[in-house]
Amino acid sequence: MPIVRDPLDPRISMWHFLAFSMRFFREKMGLSLTQCGEIMGLARSSVSNLESGRRRPQDDQMRKLDMAYGTGVLFQVLLWFARMAHDPDWGRQIDRYEQEAVSIKTYHGQVVPLALQTDDYTWACVKASKFKDLEAVMAFRTSKKQAYWEKGDSLLTWTIIDEAVLARPFGGTEVMGKQLEHLLQLAERPYVSVRVVPFSSGEHMGVDGSMQIIGLEDRDVAYSGALNGGRLIESPGEVRELSITFDRIGVKAASEEASREIIRQYLERYT
Repeated sequence: MPIVRDPLDPRISMWHFLAFSMRFFREKMGLSLTQCGEIMGLARSSVSNLESGRRRPQDDQMRKLDMAYGTGVLFQVLLWFARMAHDPDWGRQIDRYEQEAVSIKTYHGQVVPLALQTDDYTWACVKASKFKDLEAVMAFRTSKKQAYWEKGDSLLTWTIIDEAVLARPFGGTEVMGKQLEHLLQLAERPYVSVRVVPFSSGEHMGVDGSMQIIGLEDRDVAYSGALNGGRLIESPGEVRELSITFDRIGVKAASEEASREIIRQYLERYT
């Protein structure tokens, strides 16, 4: 007996509305998942994942649906609005993308990025946050770090940090010293790149905030950080712009070897 899925609630977000509409029109046209997949050039399982909200559709897939259903640019416009609107589920979606990632590029000007943090450094960050259940937040971040490195060399990591990150002793000198030792150890791995933007480089585009470019098998998505929460970016044009910004920050950064030397100099201050 086939499994009957309940449709998503289209009121939750534009992504749910898009997935709901895909299923509604497919069933109205009397098409099976397999037949719809033939239209979009996807497997039956992929269509099911799109209609359940587990995966996000792409521009060419929406164009094919509009052509097949005679809906003008309806699905293309729905995709545009979904990408531009606030998504209350964006945090879990980023986690899913990170699990599927083949590369992650990160810039941060205030703290060591989570994946590169020691547990003591993470705890110092959590204590300085506005969260109430600190233990729960710490447990989540710790598990997220562990999952990140379980992928080994199948995940390429490019990290750029501002020198201010090294100068700010989160958790005190002992915690910071251990953090910089950890950073140097990670930087020795062939699939990890750590670079520092020194103070001597002057102004750079990273002053606008942190960012992350998540490379998937078939495309890139991005995350732009902000004081009261960030934003998941899936529009190819916006992702491309953020990638260019990352590269321009990289122009200001020291080489990998010079960056390790800068980290060593700060390590001497803390030990």
